[in-house]
Amino acid sequence: MLSVKNLHKEYENQPLLRGVSFDVQQGETICLLGRSGSGKSTILRIIAGIEAPESGDVFWNNQNLKDVPVHKRKFGFMFQDYALFPHKNVFENVAFGLKMQNLPVDFVEEKVNSVLAKVKMQEFRHRQVADLSGGEQQRVALARALAPEPRLLMLDEPLGALDRNLREKLMDELRLLLHESNIPAIYVTHDQEEAFTIGDRLVLLNEGQIIQNASPEDIYQTPKNAWVAQFIGLSNLLEGVIQSTQPLMVSTRIGDFTINTGLPQNAKLEDPVILLLRPDALSMTDSNLNQFQAQVLDDVFLGNQWRVKIRMSDLEFSFLVDQPIRIGSMIKISIDPNQINLLQDEK
Repeated sequence: MLSVKNLHKEYENQPLLRGVSFDVQQGETICLLGRSGSGKSTILRIIAGIEAPESGDVFWNNQNLKDVPVHKRKFGFMFQDYALFPHKNVFENVAFGLKMQNLPVDFVEEKVNSVLAKVKMQEFRHRQVADLSGGEQQRVALARALAPEPRLLMLDEPLGALDRNLREKLMDELRLLLHESNIPAIYVTHDQEEAFTIGDRLVLLNEGQIIQNASPEDIYQTPKNAWVAQFIGLSNLLEGVIQSTQPLMVSTRIGDFTINTGLPQNAKLEDPVILLLRPDALSMTDSNLNQFQAQVLDDVFLGNQWRVKIRMSDLEFSFLVDQPIRIGSMIKISIDPNQINLLQDEK
């Protein structure tokens, strides 16, 4: 459906986007995920036609949109601040785009009622938007974006202004609504939890480049490099050197590790690598592999697990365990060789 090809964009004579390319298929929601300043919102504005790139193209069904104005692209855009008309009520806000097309009054009425029902706001149709809560305004903004049946829906940090409890509730609702609509969508966020909940596919951006483009499951299970791992909250990283490939062994400053998950692409003997010790890797059972002494620094109850912070040598790591461990105790641990990823960073 949508194809973004090799976008380059500068801001104040500095590169903002550096060769960004990705596709969006029918009914698919992709999340552009990255820190502030990584170029996420700029990509949306280029796709919408609000900004032009220095180079690169945007295609819709193989048609280059370079000379197609904003209003003829038939893309929906939902902003972080919702951009609702404060002097109009809910119905008038949602009907605005339809009325601009000079559609019949009966059709507009039916369409607005239909999308308000989808977002559970039908009872608020005559309410002034200024009297709505943040969550209710978010629903109205989404209804307004969906009402004209856009070919593509773009959402720029739509939950960013909401408190955590409301954001968590609306994440699930939004995912279902996007799938029910079958409209391809691009969702911009800097929040990893939001992206993992809503996105069918994540496009991770750093300094204007795509670092990894994959499903949430693939990114969590096999992050491409240390930056991706840290960005999605996998922080147990340890530098090492490949000592053996059969079996796969890596030496580190705290000892040698046996690893069962395989080599990174093109890695070879004596190459530097980064070990990612996954959150579930720690075991208190005796094992003849990857055994270490550790001191327990902290132990936090999370509901159905405990997060334990330990020190090995002068390094600290956090793991999830099924039972509490006394803070301050010295313990013997083993690290599961199936729960270690080997990463290489492209310098």
